[in-house]
Amino acid sequence: MQTVVITGGTDGLGRGLAVHYLRQGARVVAVGSTPAKGKALLAEAAAVSAADRAVFLRADLTSVAAAEELVTTIETTCPSVDKLVLCAQRYRLFGPRTVTSEGFEHSFALAYLSRYVLSHGLRKALESAPRPVIMNVGTPGVPLGRIHWDDPQLTHGYSGTKATLQSFRANDLLGVAFAALYADSPVSHVGYNPGVVSTDMPNHLPAPLRVLTKAAFALLATSVTKAVAPMVRLLDEPPGERCTAYRSSRRLPLKGPAFDQDAALRLHHLTQDLVTGAKP
Repeated sequence: MQTVVITGGTDGLGRGLAVHYLRQGARVVAVGSTPAKGKALLAEAAAVSAADRAVFLRADLTSVAAAEELVTTIETTCPSVDKLVLCAQRYRLFGPRTVTSEGFEHSFALAYLSRYVLSHGLRKALESAPRPVIMNVGTPGVPLGRIHWDDPQLTHGYSGTKATLQSFRANDLLGVAFAALYADSPVSHVGYNPGVVSTDMPNHLPAPLRVLTKAAFALLATSVTKAVAPMVRLLDEPPGERCTAYRSSRRLPLKGPAFDQDAALRLHHLTQDLVTGAKP
């Protein structure tokens, strides 16, 4: 039986993938922060006779310590992990800068640091599977945002958009560094841009923008069911290369600053120091 671990597994694309793999007979470990949504997913699993294969783990993925505890829990309960899907994200495009209890800027912590910890932390569990794959859901192929090397926590000149875009660029480099560091590993790391998908993301926006975004989603967004299909194809038949990037079904060239190996390794070492420093 395959084991599929999905962060953000109780919402949007993550939930869509969770339900798909439960229907396919896999064991699904869905990670989320809201117990009510976890309970709803488990009820849906029971409705398709998959209650014994569905696990909800509550975790605050803005915390490095919580992400590391999650790695330990998964390693303890799962002999191997076939697919790791990293979807957890909460857009904070507006409002003041906020930091986690460990002192990290919120978007950097949730959308990047948690993925760093889980990717590296679960590597051995993934390598125990026959065709292991990490899918890092973000925006590869979008030439916006950059790493603020001198101030990655954006203590100066903060904006929510700047922070969100930095986290996406960091995830592009995460895949490149992972492939470079573990060149002999069988794990495929896929950076994946699903395009515009009809999820509940607008619910977290300020009222006027929320209405406009929902209207745009109604016209332009792909349904979760349709958006999941190309993701499943890549997860079930991962590319042979250690690092790839896709926008839906279209493969993207790993060129330019977004995929520069020197920058990727620089970010890896910087992140390693940050993660180590967060430990008590």
